[in-house]
Amino acid sequence: MTAHDTLRVPLRWLDGDAPDTIDGVTWGAPLPRGLVHSLDDVRLREVDGDAVPAQFWPLATWPDGSVKWVGCALGATDHPGRYEIVTAAEPAPSSTAEVSVTRTDDAIVVSTGGLRVEFSEPGGPDSSSLLRSIRRGGEIVAENIRLVSLLQSDIPEDGGSAPRAHFASHVQTVDVEQAGPVRAVIRVEGTHRAEAGDREWLTFTVRFVILAGAESVRVVHTFLWDGDADSDFLAGLGVRADVPLRAEPHDRHIRLAGSDGGFFSEAVRGLTGLRRDPGADVRSAQIAGRPTPPLEQWDATVSTRLRWIPTWGDITLTQLSADGFSIRKRTAPGHAWIDAGAGTRADGYVAVSDPAGGFGIGVRSFWQSHPGQLDIRGMDGATATLTAWLHAPEARPMDMRFYHDGLGQDDYASQLDALEITYEDYEPGFGDAHGIARTHELTLFALEATPAIESVARAVEHLQRPPLLQPTPEHLHAVGVFGDWSPVSRSTPMQEEIEDSNDFLLSFYLGQIDQRRWYGFWNYGDVMHAYDLDRHVWRYDVGGYAWDNSELSPDLWLWYSYLRSGRADVFRLAEAMTRHTGEVDVYHSGRWKGLGSRHNVQHWGCSAKQLRISSPIYRRFLHYLTADERIGDLLEELRDSDERFLDTDPTRKVREDAATYRPDRHALAVGLGTDWGALAATWLADWERTGNTRSRDRLLGTMADIAELPHGFLTGEALYDLESGRFDTTRDRVSVSHLSAVFGLVEVCSELISLVDVPGFADAWADYCRLFLASPEEQERAVGAPLSGIHLEQAHSRLTAYAAARSGDPELAARAWREFEGVGEWLVHRRDFTLRRVEGPATLRPVDEVPSVSTNDAAQYGLALIQNLALIGDALPEERS
Repeated sequence: MTAHDTLRVPLRWLDGDAPDTIDGVTWGAPLPRGLVHSLDDVRLREVDGDAVPAQFWPLATWPDGSVKWVGCALGATDHPGRYEIVTAAEPAPSSTAEVSVTRTDDAIVVSTGGLRVEFSEPGGPDSSSLLRSIRRGGEIVAENIRLVSLLQSDIPEDGGSAPRAHFASHVQTVDVEQAGPVRAVIRVEGTHRAEAGDREWLTFTVRFVILAGAESVRVVHTFLWDGDADSDFLAGLGVRADVPLRAEPHDRHIRLAGSDGGFFSEAVRGLTGLRRDPGADVRSAQIAGRPTPPLEQWDATVSTRLRWIPTWGDITLTQLSADGFSIRKRTAPGHAWIDAGAGTRADGYVAVSDPAGGFGIGVRSFWQSHPGQLDIRGMDGATATLTAWLHAPEARPMDMRFYHDGLGQDDYASQLDALEITYEDYEPGFGDAHGIARTHELTLFALEATPAIESVARAVEHLQRPPLLQPTPEHLHAVGVFGDWSPVSRSTPMQEEIEDSNDFLLSFYLGQIDQRRWYGFWNYGDVMHAYDLDRHVWRYDVGGYAWDNSELSPDLWLWYSYLRSGRADVFRLAEAMTRHTGEVDVYHSGRWKGLGSRHNVQHWGCSAKQLRISSPIYRRFLHYLTADERIGDLLEELRDSDERFLDTDPTRKVREDAATYRPDRHALAVGLGTDWGALAATWLADWERTGNTRSRDRLLGTMADIAELPHGFLTGEALYDLESGRFDTTRDRVSVSHLSAVFGLVEVCSELISLVDVPGFADAWADYCRLFLASPEEQERAVGAPLSGIHLEQAHSRLTAYAAARSGDPELAARAWREFEGVGEWLVHRRDFTLRRVEGPATLRPVDEVPSVSTNDAAQYGLALIQNLALIGDALPEERS
């Protein structure tokens, strides 16, 4: 560091070594409290080297107004190295490869020097286009880039077909979110509009991220499901572009990524394998994708007969499951398709090109998000059409109907009785997907010419595993973000045993995703809730035991495991889970906007629509670590989610005062566990990110109110005034639940106490932590009677650990470790893991199972060990007693 440096944030590449080249990278990093109030002097520099051009912007602030999280962008470079964020007095370096954004009368133009990307202003004749054109080196390589979809009103039971209506994107707004100099972001919003008729549906938001010097454009596409499940069956959803072609058919090339680094690489008019040989130079040029020599240099037996060689104008790759793709091609419409190739898991890349340029589209997590399809049409004409289908037209149409008829569960009594057998919380009309969303990440590739296959392979690798810079675990911990955790340490035998157990569980779930094929358009990113040992399957078809939907916080377990280890595989699993749970398991419009759905056979099937699932406590990690704008949207759209208590009481079926309770905007019953924990996380994220004073006041005000309640958090539920954002502090009762603290309450309370000093709040939380697992006698002395509803002892050992750390009481610390090692409901006893291999004919395919583990177990055991080690690791016995 120089004498001027007051900040140093060490960075690392997520996957270890620096990649050979990057097309730019965006990430986030935390800064120490009180240190940086302006980003004017913040720089990115190579370790032991010079500063490099970069862009910085605030993502969040500390309560004192200093920058807490900073978004960072580095442009494309052929020689990425090791970097750090510093403050420096010298001017920031400039670059010749900068991004600029300009507005004309009818367009927004983003220029990088090499690329020129034009967006049409809404309301023009090309309102279906998200992008008007992409130019490279002055040549148009793609134009009229739009969304397309297919809709049918029925799925015939006999497997037959039904008429399909064609829709295309209708752009309503185009906004510039960032304008360089290193990173530009353009947000396009609209709906799908029928080509015949006036219907509009499938609201979308698409962001285009363009980095300095890049040859590609990152795309984040989100759509809302806003149809009628009984009559709207989405039969196709894709991104389509027109690609000009200028060369002869034998110099036009197709590239499709297969599996395991393989590619389908062919010319539209093949010159190899013919009865006559055009010459070695001609054949080698075509195979390499280079321009073939002039015709006069070919063997005349071929050059004079080109008209007899078929041109293959159309080609299709379909990935209808996680286990297989197929490729076929044809010469033209009206003629038969022929099989051209097949494999297992295609990497979701398609490109068409000739010596004058070309265009490609890549879909991240393509096979994992099946059914997908890649179409090329018209390669024998002046313009080819390329479509990357996010939901394949050749697959069965999307069926969003609820999976059973209700089974006669017409009242709360029957629904609660059914809950006792299938664990499904059913209610008529609540299994509705209207308002959920799905986000895909894509990349648009602007090609100067047909690229060498080696460079295509590198681009596809980066498509599926994007290079990412990250702060080190040590820096993240030192800055004090995300509450109580510490980097992995194996300094004693017991620490090593406990760390090994966490690694075991992480590896087990990483393996289960593939073994159990937890993939698919609406499923990828989630895991299952509980296991059926008799069938050797996760309970995919048993009510509330199927998809987990953040139950007992596996999202938090994965993210904290990543923070402390820096493991790339854990990051990518947590990333996929955040994308899924934040979009599919949460409502973004409609009657339940801002609420999430409890675990179920279908992600949206459960009638428990609650804040505990939509809570930002699960999403903010990805936003802050990657600066992803879409995750920012998810955090911000929850700002007013407290209003949902007016129309959707989360405990309506089980509350003791159900006969008399009616939602009153001045006295709404709000639980101090899962409800307030989610609201606190919402208000904290909004305050930090946007400075919103409403969120700040409701957060700090309700913290003060909890401190004023006669029994603090032990009150269980308080009455909330929606207008003032405050609790009635006179409520005098004691009620606890084993679920209150296992959906992020522990994490948000620990973080709030370290951030702000609200008189009495820390004491109220410490009392709750000390008493939850205390002896009945101690509980009775404190509140007049022993507490009921005490379960999940191992998970709640971290409450005792918090009380021990705050008080410095060694007996409390010892008690916490005994609780962690004891037998708690559904949790792990002394790391009793037995990995068992089960093979056919008992199972469909060979699988591993751990009889003692469910997702509740893994998530809460993992969080308990992480927080106990951080809080009272020094009190852990060196060896097992």
